[in-house]
Amino acid sequence: MSQLWTFSGGLVLEEHKLLSSKLPLKEATVPNILILSLRQHIGKPAKPLVKAGDMVLKGQRIAQADGVISAHIHAPVSGKISSISQHPIAHPSGQSDWCILIENDHQDTWIELPEPLNVNSDPQLILDRIDWAGIVGLGGATFPTQVKIAGALKNPIQTLIINAAECEPYITCDDILMRENAQQVIQGIVILQACLKPERCIIGIEDNKPEAVAALQAEIQAQNNPSIEIKVIPTRYPSGGEKQLIRILTGIQLASKQLPIEKHILCQNVATLAHIADAIYQSRPLISRIVTVTGDSIAQPQNFCARIGTPIQDLIQQAGGFSQPPQQLILGGPMMGMPLYQDDVPLTKAGNCVLALTAQAAPQYTDRPCIRCGDCVSVCPVHLLPQQLYWHARSQAFERAEKAHLFDCIECGCCSAVCPSQIPLVDYYRFAKSEINAKKAEKTKSALAQARHEARDKRLAQIAAERQARIRKKKDMLEQKSTQKDGVDPKKAAIAAAIQRAAERKAKKQASQKTEQNK
Repeated sequence: MSQLWTFSGGLVLEEHKLLSSKLPLKEATVPNILILSLRQHIGKPAKPLVKAGDMVLKGQRIAQADGVISAHIHAPVSGKISSISQHPIAHPSGQSDWCILIENDHQDTWIELPEPLNVNSDPQLILDRIDWAGIVGLGGATFPTQVKIAGALKNPIQTLIINAAECEPYITCDDILMRENAQQVIQGIVILQACLKPERCIIGIEDNKPEAVAALQAEIQAQNNPSIEIKVIPTRYPSGGEKQLIRILTGIQLASKQLPIEKHILCQNVATLAHIADAIYQSRPLISRIVTVTGDSIAQPQNFCARIGTPIQDLIQQAGGFSQPPQQLILGGPMMGMPLYQDDVPLTKAGNCVLALTAQAAPQYTDRPCIRCGDCVSVCPVHLLPQQLYWHARSQAFERAEKAHLFDCIECGCCSAVCPSQIPLVDYYRFAKSEINAKKAEKTKSALAQARHEARDKRLAQIAAERQARIRKKKDMLEQKSTQKDGVDPKKAAIAAAIQRAAERKAKKQASQKTEQNK
C-alpha cells in the first residue's frame, strides 16, 4: 500500500451504516406535487424563469443562476407550475422560502436535450455542459461545480482527488452508488482527467466499504485505466473533510483559508462525478439524487434514487414510515446534519440523508457549565480552541471569535460529541457565524446605499451644471446673434443709453433751477 498520512483530532464513531446498506438501491415513487426551493446551492438563489400556470417539460430549466456562485434548476417532471410561493424548507430556524411548485402530470415528457458530448470534447464545452446541467457538489457543500473546475482550468492541477470517504455515521448513499454504478463514477473521473490532465488521480475511500472498493477496482480494470489509484484509508471521522482527506492522501497540510487549488489540487465527490458523466454522455441535467433514509425510527432503512423536490415525508413513507415516534429528524448525518421541525420540506440537491432518531439514539445536549477539560481541543481536526470560541460566541464577542479563526471551523461536531457538559458547541459557532455574516451584509448594504446616494448627488450636480452651461451657451448665442444683426454690442449700447438718460435728467434739472432763479 502507498503511504498514508494522518490528520490531528477526529473520532472513531459508531457507524450504523448496515441499517441502510443491506438493501439494494430503490427508485423512489414520484409524488403528485414537487417543491423546488430556489436555494439549491451555496450562493445567491436562482431566479425563476416560469410563472404560475406555465406547462413545463422534464429537464426544462425553470430557474436561472443568479451570478457566478449560483446554479440552474430544472424541472424533475413534466407538468404544470401551480405556484411560486413561500414554503417551508430545510433550515435550522424552520423558516419558509421561495419555491416553485410543480403539479406532476406523470407523463415524464422530456424536453429536447442537446447532443451528447464525449471525453475528447473541448474542455470549454465540457464546462458549459456542467453549468447547463446545474451540477453542484453533492458531498454536502453544494458549491457550483463549473466554478470549481473553471478555477482548475486557469490554474493547472497536479492531483485530482476523488472523495469517496463518506465518513459520517448512518449515511450510505455514496457507498451504494459506487457499488451499483461504479461505471458512471469512473466515467466522470475520466472526463475530468481529459479536461484537466492531472499528473495523479487518487480515490480516497474508507476501509468500511469493501464492496465499493471491489466495484471501483473492477471498473478501472474494465476501462483499462491504471492512472486512477485507489487508496483505502482508516475509518476515522471526519476523514471526508476536504482538508483532512488531502492531508491523508498527500501529506499536504493546507493553511488557514488556503484553497486546494493553491496547491494544484482539485477535490470532487463521487456523486458529483456520476452526474457529470450523466450530463456529458446522456445530456441530462441534475434532477435527482441518491438519498439515504435511515435511523432507528425508520421501519425499513434504505437508499432511494429520488427526484429533487420530493417531500421528505414521502420518502419516509416509502421506507415503511416510522417504526416508533422519532425524537429528532435530521436532513444529513448526526454530526453535521440540519435539524428538521417538520417533514413536509422538500429534498434538495444537498439532501444526502434523512435521519430519524429515537430519544435513545439522538444526541443529548443539556448545556451545563464548561469544566475546562480540554477534550474539545484534542479532537478538533483543524487545530482550533473550541472552548475559547464557545466563550466568545456565548458572550457575543464576535470580533474576538473571528480573530480566533471561527471561520476555519468546519462544523464537524467532534467537539460537541465529546463535551462532558453536553454543550451544543457547534450551535454556538453557527450562531456566531450567522451574526457576523449578517453584520457584514448590513455593512455592505449600507456602503452600497451610501455609494448610491453619493452617485445620485453627483449625477444631480452634473445635470444642474450641464443645464447652467446650456443656459449660458444659449444666452451667449443670442447676444452674439444680436451683435451680428445690428453691428452694436448690446452691453455697450445699454450702458450708453443709461449715461444718456442720466445726462438728460441732469440737464432738465439745471434748466428747472435756472427758470426758478429768473423769476
